[in-house]
Amino acid sequence: MTAIDPVAARLAVQANPGLPTDPAGPVFREPWEAQAFAMALTLHEQGLFAWGEWASMLGETIKSAQAAGDPDTGDTYYHHWLATLERMVATKAVTTQADLTSHRDAWERAAARTPHGLPIELRTEDFQS
Repeated sequence: MTAIDPVAARLAVQANPGLPTDPAGPVFREPWEAQAFAMALTLHEQGLFAWGEWASMLGETIKSAQAAGDPDTGDTYYHHWLATLERMVATKAVTTQADLTSHRDAWERAAARTPHGLPIELRTEDFQS
């Protein structure tokens, strides 16, 4: 796993004052944020994209959201991270937007039937419209 650069952590907090932090730097609000971060980092480490390419695309996503009215308080940062991750894997032809939408819809169906506190399990029928 890549070590966190303390200078980069400080710059991230300065650029996104709404991000939650601890003494070491930014922390995640929800487990899915950490998972999205880990997926992007893993795909970068496996050579799917250069970090500069990622940063550029993430910047585009954030600018687009700001133009659409996102207040940019830090609360939506990892929503932008996830949107960028989805866009990157579609751009690199790792998957398609249709597949991403299909899986997101299946996840929502599975989550809707799962009682609170229990693990969400995807079933074949979750992929049926």
